[in-house]
Amino acid sequence: MTLTGRPWPMPLKMGVGFAAGLLLGLVVHLTAGADAGWVQAFTRYVTTPASSLFLNLIFMLIVPLLFSALVMGIAEMGDIRALGRIGWKTLAYTVVLSGAAVLLGLLLVNVLRPGAGVDPTLAAQLLVQNAERSRDIVASIETQPRGIDMVLSIVPSNVIQAASDNGSILALMFFAVMFGVGMVLTDDDKVATLKRGIEGVFEISMTLIGLVIRLAPYAVFCFMFNLAAIFGFELLVRLGAYVGVVVLALGLHMFVGYGIAVRLAGRSPLKFFRDIQEAAVMAFSTASSNATLPTALRVADQIGLPHKVSRFVLTVGATANQNGTALFEGVTVIFLAQFFGVDLSLGQQFMVMLVCILGGIGTAGVPSGSLPVVALICAMVGVDPIGIGLILGVNHFLDMCRTTLNVSGDLTLATLVAAGEPEDVDDGGAHAPANGTAA
Repeated sequence: MTLTGRPWPMPLKMGVGFAAGLLLGLVVHLTAGADAGWVQAFTRYVTTPASSLFLNLIFMLIVPLLFSALVMGIAEMGDIRALGRIGWKTLAYTVVLSGAAVLLGLLLVNVLRPGAGVDPTLAAQLLVQNAERSRDIVASIETQPRGIDMVLSIVPSNVIQAASDNGSILALMFFAVMFGVGMVLTDDDKVATLKRGIEGVFEISMTLIGLVIRLAPYAVFCFMFNLAAIFGFELLVRLGAYVGVVVLALGLHMFVGYGIAVRLAGRSPLKFFRDIQEAAVMAFSTASSNATLPTALRVADQIGLPHKVSRFVLTVGATANQNGTALFEGVTVIFLAQFFGVDLSLGQQFMVMLVCILGGIGTAGVPSGSLPVVALICAMVGVDPIGIGLILGVNHFLDMCRTTLNVSGDLTLATLVAAGEPEDVDDGGAHAPANGTAA
């Protein structure tokens, strides 16, 4: 596909696949109906196998990607011992901000319930097309630990077994975090080779994910055709409600949550949001925290954050402080559970929250970096990952929105960390007075 002689950008390709699958599916729903023989044959032998292949490729790369990303995310905080208080404050505030984001998202999606109300018969009809995957997911629900067993299961007795079981992915993530902490606490010269090797695994995983994502336009066509042929225009209503809830949650966390955090740091929230506009616009445009990092560093200098704080916090935050991504993942999983009529207990939602917080640390700061994690969490809590087809068509817009929150969160985090630091922590950068005006 080319556009004015140039290859089409991936978001546009996915948009075309989304629109084509949706329109054709709606036409089939209004004319032949999902029960027509040729429709069932087409979905059984063409669209469902194609979409299942895409999901299998995603799951194939989950373990190496998630493990290497989490280890590298923690290991990049290797200056924690050298920076002392700054490093540990960064880690603590990252967990607090990410936890608040996910909690807000889960509250809104449970109160507003954008995915509820779908005819369970229609949902079951869709799951029948993916019978084998659905059986595996239902079976995993029965084996999910409860109560104190759920807490104990976070610490794996066999990490290899945890890596091979979607339901034990939180245990794998715990091991990855511990492994990263171990690398931080070990002499650099003794782990340098291992660190480069894990970084190589991460780069290889990202390269392969990039190749798999090239299939996304075709997969999203198959996803949307199946969904639209069964649910008709009700699908559009649910999808619109989902986008509304995600944007509402992102907006509330940014302007209320970050506003409170900035106020606690002794700055004016209105002036803070006005000063970081350049970085926010760049984040929205590129949908990439990594691509926005140079702009964020410049903005940090302009608002008077100490260099030693801003360089450490923003560099780590581009990978590890993904508040918007964590919030998006939590809302998406609960929305899909509502859509398919899967009743998640408070314990399961708590697990979703934990995985989203850790997933925010281990999600690459690149466009669509959270899609594999969403599919993984869905399988973990018994929601058919086929449902990610619902969000693929609107993912790029939501990616732009959540990246804006991610980058704004990095600057908020840097402001919080800098607030309690003595003047001599800086190595040449300007300081902002306590009233929040830039020097």
